[in-house]
Amino acid sequence: MQQAARKYLTPEEYLALEDAAEYKSEYYKGETFAMARGSDEHNTIALNLVEGLRSSLRSKNCKLFMSDMKVWIEKVETFAYPDLAVVCGAPNYYQGRRDIITNPLVLIEVLSESTKNYDRGEKFQLYRSLPSLREYILIDQTALHVEQYYREAKFRWILTEHFGNDEILKLGSVEAELTLRAIYDSVEFNPSDKK
Repeated sequence: MQQAARKYLTPEEYLALEDAAEYKSEYYKGETFAMARGSDEHNTIALNLVEGLRSSLRSKNCKLFMSDMKVWIEKVETFAYPDLAVVCGAPNYYQGRRDIITNPLVLIEVLSESTKNYDRGEKFQLYRSLPSLREYILIDQTALHVEQYYREAKFRWILTEHFGNDEILKLGSVEAELTLRAIYDSVEFNPSDKK
């Protein structure tokens, strides 16, 4: 989260502003926070994920949503924009709005230098309050590194890290898998990027 607005906004006020806004903002308990913009690497990784997961998920009655789909986290009064979200079965839409889901099974974030600490920390804490969430995936855009969190029990998450091109990211909650080679296809790492 980057810049906070000063006035408390209701969820309805936020949505009205967001619908008319040029840039995306997330909402947390009455405040809005401008979203960071994506890089070439970020977009390439997101497209590779869509390409690799879409057909596999369709055959399982699951739907893949991209970064324009908001997630409403009622328990913590938050609207967030994950890079990708997976819903199996019928999506539950917030107040009938077809641009906001409430029941993701998998959430995926592509990390950037400016958001990686937030995505690993506070944002993951917010996401964990979603009863439907089973997996949270963090993909580094500056190095071959994927962090996979799997909910084993209500308050127990298991971390598995993946580093090699030939390693396989297995999404157990939706029975789909991708190699890191496929995730990072056409990504050229910048040697000046810091991890």
